[in-house]
Order: sequence, then C-alpha cells, then structure tokens
Amino acid sequence: MAETKELLATFRFTVTLTRSPGGGAGGPALLGTGAFAECTGLDLEADIKEYAEGGRNFGMIRMIGRSKSTPLVLKRGMVVAADGGIVDSALWDWISAVVTGRLPVPRYDGLVQVHDPGMQRVLAQWSFERGLPGKVSGPVLNAKTGEVAIEELQILHEGLRMVVDL
Repeated sequence: MAETKELLATFRFTVTLTRSPGGGAGGPALLGTGAFAECTGLDLEADIKEYAEGGRNFGMIRMIGRSKSTPLVLKRGMVVAADGGIVDSALWDWISAVVTGRLPVPRYDGLVQVHDPGMQRVLAQWSFERGLPGKVSGPVLNAKTGEVAIEELQILHEGLRMVVDL
C-alpha cells in the first residue's frame, strides 16, 4: 500500500527570538515570539568556484566554496498594548542600539516553526544563530486604504539550518 503524503501548509508558523549565549547584554532575553505575518529568507546558497584546467577543453572544474545565506525578513502588524498603551518598540530599540553605537549590540538566535492546523505539533523548523538587525522599516501610512500598519525587520545571521530532529 502506498504511503499518503501531504503538503506542508505555511500559514501557521511562529518565530521566536532569544538572546544568543555571549551575544551581548542590554537587550531583553526574549525579543519576540509569534506575532509575525510573513517570514522570508530561509535560503542557503553555495558559492561555486570554477577552475580552468589545462588540457580539459570540454568544460570547467567546479568546486564548492563558502555558503551564503540571505537576510531573514520578518513582517508583522504593528502591535499596540492591549491596555491602550503605545506600540511595542522592541525591534526598533534593537536596531537603535546599532545606529547609536551602543556596545555590545545584543545578538539574537531565532527559531522559525511551522505547525499543524491545530497548532499542536511542529512539522518543520529552522534555526539561525547570532542575528543582528540589518534594517527596520516602518509602515506605509496611507489614509485612503485602511490597511494594517506593517513593519519589517531584516536580520543578518551567522548560520541557518533546518532542524530535522523534532
């Protein structure tokens, strides 16, 4: 009997950002969890080096060089405190530490998890290490559209891996 397979639905996911061990002080231990609407940048690419070998006229020798990863891009609706308070500024505070030269800049590890429809089991997950904020973008403000205010965070990290031992 053939095994039935199901495609992974990607709309039920969580992202957790926790301070890296030895990753600097000054930031919260938990920068954020969950509340992101979109996550891109779960990419790895191998740098291929080509070498021409004398006498080998029919092609090049290709060897693997360093791996490259793209920045992780997280988008979320701007969150206002439930008690009518102000917008949560944790992501902006993190990049402000970089811009103002506050040292050491806290680094964060991240875990991106895709869940089953009932949010009971983790079906796939990726982790990254020693992330730094590359860019934070505020929302596009347009009184005509009535859309949710979306902010974007780009995280440059030092290692991405898919975790297979769930």
